[in-house]
Amino acid sequence: MKILRTILAGAAIALGLMGGAAQAQSTVDEIKARGVLRVPGILNEVPYFSKDPRTGEWKGFVIDMAGDIAKTLDVKLEVVESSWANAILDVQSGKVDMAFAVTATPTRALSVWFSEPTYFNSFVLVSAKAELEGKTWAELNDPQYTFAVDLGSAQDLIATQYLPKANMLRFKTRDEAIVAVATGKADGLVNTMLNGLVMTKKTADLGKVMVPTPVLSTPSVVAVNYGADEVWKSFVSGWAAYNRRIGNNQTWIVKSLEPFGITLDDMPEGFGFGG
Repeated sequence: MKILRTILAGAAIALGLMGGAAQAQSTVDEIKARGVLRVPGILNEVPYFSKDPRTGEWKGFVIDMAGDIAKTLDVKLEVVESSWANAILDVQSGKVDMAFAVTATPTRALSVWFSEPTYFNSFVLVSAKAELEGKTWAELNDPQYTFAVDLGSAQDLIATQYLPKANMLRFKTRDEAIVAVATGKADGLVNTMLNGLVMTKKTADLGKVMVPTPVLSTPSVVAVNYGADEVWKSFVSGWAAYNRRIGNNQTWIVKSLEPFGITLDDMPEGFGFGG
């Protein structure tokens, strides 16, 4: 009996230690112990991100969103310089704790876990050709048209699906795609609403934002490592849903557009960040 009590006592201690170790390894505890929440930042991607080359300070609505989470956790925010192509890899490798402004696609869902949407974005056409305005995606799907897109982006996927018959110029960077439209090599550029609004304010030669029908909207989500615990995933998803529904996310987005003179009045009829 004494031996049995000794074994049971040892087992209880071992279980307690294991439970304590598991608890100590939770994602929230790791972030709090580190004192830093890490997110990827992409250079020259306004209104999502911008970095002051003189001070190194990051701005943009993604920074405001991530900063709100860091404040909730009572930790500092650390922005890890990355790219759209590498942000998912950064989440997978554990280089960052989460990535914002990720377009939820089935392929990406195989690599990372997605939160509830933070906001909804729509795919648009940016063009100076008035004859393209008011057309459907089906009408634009014609060999007589040439469109530009940045390779591997969500808009590239949309163009592949909805404009397979049109001539498509695919570029490594968005800036190259913009140049193709500005110089007349392409009739228009396929991109998202937010990017399109900023592009046309910065480069008047591009024309205007057009919304082909049917309106194609995609959820922008937060990507988290699949290995993260359920408490962290639940918190991130709950944060996204709460701030979308009460309008905080829209407020942060609109604030980031103000330097370009863009307001809610510039949004096409029927568009809404809440979906």
